Amino acid sequence: MTDPTDVAGTERSDDEDNQVNEPVQAPATDDGATPVARPLRAGEGVLLIDGKQRRYLITLTPGQEFHSHTGFIRHDELIGRSEGVTVRANRSGNFLVLRPTLADYVLKMPRGAQVIYPKDLGPLLMLADIFPGARVLESGVGSGALSMTMLRAGADIAGYELRADFASRAVKNVTAVLGPDVLDRYRVEERDTYEGIDEVDLDRVVLDLPEPWQVTPHAATALRPGGIIVAYTPTIIQAVQFRESLTAHGFAQAETVEVLNRTWHIEGQSVRPDHRMVAHTGFLTHARRVA
Repeated sequence: MTDPTDVAGTERSDDEDNQVNEPVQAPATDDGATPVARPLRAGEGVLLIDGKQRRYLITLTPGQEFHSHTGFIRHDELIGRSEGVTVRANRSGNFLVLRPTLADYVLKMPRGAQVIYPKDLGPLLMLADIFPGARVLESGVGSGALSMTMLRAGADIAGYELRADFASRAVKNVTAVLGPDVLDRYRVEERDTYEGIDEVDLDRVVLDLPEPWQVTPHAATALRPGGIIVAYTPTIIQAVQFRESLTAHGFAQAETVEVLNRTWHIEGQSVRPDHRMVAHTGFLTHARRVA
């Protein structure tokens, strides 16, 4: 899959590899919400955006500096300031300072596996109808992007992940963004979903796996009547095979969608579609379990 981001920002020059190495801590309140009406503080993540809209995600650390081709900015100059301010590097160049959104974290967080991108995460929440308290089985947690999105919507998640390194990375990313208290609603087991699902009376089953059709018979018994299954698949062949398995195991109302994301250039009277767009990333297939 092609990464649709132009820059994955870190505390490096834009000419360097921009992969983040450690989770950037998100500010979180007791209820998991991100506060917006208080000064920036040490230990939380901030987003620096330069004049060319390149984005850099850093963790504010006393005594540290952010370096780019325009010079450096001391973290101490940002700590205690309000977000939304513009600061200048020591040589040249201004940077807008903001707290990152969930989408910013998803695009820039440490990853072991490829993530589902924000353009698909929003529709997936709606197709799966994630609600506060929903009992969700997520399989293929990868780097945790989908997990943190559903957790932010209030879900209680049991995650099945085959690889121990992916499971560990997902938990680290989720707690970095949502705080450690979210682990009361998030449990990841190292196991193969193709071999079965222990949970019963689930509200939702959400899959990001190479062969989701192998999970369909297990989901048919683990989901409550009316429950929803959703699978993200990169290729249409995978989606077709998954659809066939849904029909064979008594699911109804199946639908497969693809989300395309095209921005527009708007500058005065100059209005046109942007030359670049985020086109295919994957297919979203959803269906209902019926009695």
